[in-house]
Amino acid sequence: MKKIEHIGIAVKDLDAGNALFEKLLGKKHYKTEEVASEKVITSFFKNGPNKIELLGATAPDSPIAKFLEKRGEGIHHIAFEVEDIEAEMERLREEGFRLLNEKPKKGADNKLVCFVHPKTAGGVLVELCQTIKSEA
Repeated sequence: MKKIEHIGIAVKDLDAGNALFEKLLGKKHYKTEEVASEKVITSFFKNGPNKIELLGATAPDSPIAKFLEKRGEGIHHIAFEVEDIEAEMERLREEGFRLLNEKPKKGADNKLVCFVHPKTAGGVLVELCQTIKSEA
């Protein structure tokens, strides 16, 4: 894993979350994107080389809505950038980690993503992210 790609934070109200983090970080979010397959809308902030991703549910049965109902607002996941997500997934399986998806799927911010189950990662939901290479 190369670096922390972003920290995901679940919020009940994306507009209120954006306003809060704009005040906290002293800058506006640079991007909002819906990931329809996950029933979530994301908002990204840059803070130096780091990114914060706010996650708002778009449906009451979404994973984020369920997280908010169970745990409330707060840190949802930590994402790590990887160069080869499929190789990293295989390595983690061999190390005994449980993955939440069999194959990488399209996520926000032009990424392929896969999640590691928190029960096998010290209670932390871990996301693997690989930038989707554009075909020239």
